Amino acid sequence: MTGTPTGLSQAATSNRRPIETARNDFPILDQTVAGKPLVYLDNAATTQKPRRVIDSLRHYYEHDNANVHRGIHELSERATRQYESARDKVRDFINADVREEIIFVRGTTEAINLVAQSYLRPILAAGDEILITEMEHHSNIVPWQLVAEQTGARLRVAPITDSGELLLPTLAEMIGPRTRLLAVTQVSNALGSINPVADIVRLAHEQAVPVLVDGAQAVGHMPVDVRAIGCDFYAFSGHKMYGPTGIGVLYGRRDLLEKMPPWQGGGEMIRSVSFEKTEYNVLPHKFEAGTPHIAGAIGLGVAIDYIEDLGRSAIECHEQDLLAYATGALARVPGLRLVGTAPQKAAILSFLIDGLHPHDISTVLDREGVAVRAGHHCAMPLMARLGIPGTTRASLAFYNKPAEIDALVRGLLQVVAFFNRGRAGG
Repeated sequence: MTGTPTGLSQAATSNRRPIETARNDFPILDQTVAGKPLVYLDNAATTQKPRRVIDSLRHYYEHDNANVHRGIHELSERATRQYESARDKVRDFINADVREEIIFVRGTTEAINLVAQSYLRPILAAGDEILITEMEHHSNIVPWQLVAEQTGARLRVAPITDSGELLLPTLAEMIGPRTRLLAVTQVSNALGSINPVADIVRLAHEQAVPVLVDGAQAVGHMPVDVRAIGCDFYAFSGHKMYGPTGIGVLYGRRDLLEKMPPWQGGGEMIRSVSFEKTEYNVLPHKFEAGTPHIAGAIGLGVAIDYIEDLGRSAIECHEQDLLAYATGALARVPGLRLVGTAPQKAAILSFLIDGLHPHDISTVLDREGVAVRAGHHCAMPLMARLGIPGTTRASLAFYNKPAEIDALVRGLLQVVAFFNRGRAGG
């Protein structure tokens, strides 16, 4: 089982630059682990960085390192231009209406906490409801639990099917007069399920309920248009879309952000300060207290340029081809069962193998140079819903290739053989 997936989509082969050649842009992939070529299949946790992004960080620190907005000197002005240019790139990338709707944060987790404490907490009362789903990441659960505990509100959870598909009719029925926010992932990090977020937003807006979309697993792998989705908030992280760690984005509708109080206090988020009163800065600076992750924002902008050069639709098509190839390849492994088989899926494959613990599988694969994730994937309530402690997860990116999927399958066959020998010997 080598070569290229059969039926490779035309969109994946006719983009502006052949995706197959892009792998050469990622220096970390050209190494060995345990004497074997590295096979990196943990992209849902973090993606690798192209040389262009790495070089942008080095260039900033070697040539332009200065604080933004406040310095009246050349280095500060250069840093500010690059930092704010990155904001414009994000605005265009997700099709926000205006640049003031783009808030730089540390990542998806901070973005959701910002909405929980700045938007939701001031309007919550005892008995109000926050609606999420069974497939959410902890980052889209715990912030809502915290604000519910602080206000006496209640967290409600919409169910999914055994295959990992959201039950839209049930979700619609759960949206009621006390629902103050609906928070939903666009793509499940543990199952790969793709939710129809535009339809979900429409259902919520019919009852005047705002919606936050967790786009961490979506924005680097498929086209995202927040105006077409219609969401009120959209959150994502740079490190899951080939950018630096420690940088992310909260998109919020301008009319909502204008009404929200600051998330943190300090420098930059102020217009004037006295001991008696502080006047806050305008958007987006009202939510960016202190010195930001300047290099991270610049690197994120470069990552966006890189993705756009390849073409997001081409990336999506190529990864779907890899997903189809991997799904068929994993069927060769005795006792393997996929967890998450919704009809609409991203290139994430979680699985169990009869009688084997996910951590043991991952450990043996690592000795073969194959990097996968094992555990609950920061989705413990989802695992409880499915009645399992965790899974092994292989998550793909456009720089992966069929030969690496073959290496995963060979490694899994060795895992099964190894533990079968152990049982026979015992």
